[in-house]
Amino acid sequence: MAQERAGGSGREASAQTRRRGQGELESLVLAALRQAPGPVNAGWVRERLGEGLAYTTVVTILTRLHAKGAVERERAGRSFAWTPVADEAGLAALRMRKVLDAEADREAVLARFVTGLGPGDERLLRDLLRQASDEPPGPGGEAD
Repeated sequence: MAQERAGGSGREASAQTRRRGQGELESLVLAALRQAPGPVNAGWVRERLGEGLAYTTVVTILTRLHAKGAVERERAGRSFAWTPVADEAGLAALRMRKVLDAEADREAVLARFVTGLGPGDERLLRDLLRQASDEPPGPGGEAD
């Protein structure tokens, strides 16, 4: 192995620069924001993550979360102060909605999704739908 003779095994570098799973950093950022005493800046989030992330990486993640509706931001000087809107479950729901919105045949997608559920998840979904239909209509005429 040429890498081992050159003084390193590629494993050492890959352990230090481990590739994160999709959404992992977003989840970490949301968790940090939920622990915040109020709206906080990207520097505060970066300090809490303690993973040697670049400031620009944290800002990029916060901006992506904002585009997804998972965080709110307000101008604070030349920067922004960030506040979480969604928790991890809310973020997953936003992702699911985005996938569904991208499909032309929503009915077919939902039908395939439902038929792929196990009995426990199907029962849970039915209960949640029943609860949602019992709620009074929201301002738009639909149950929230």
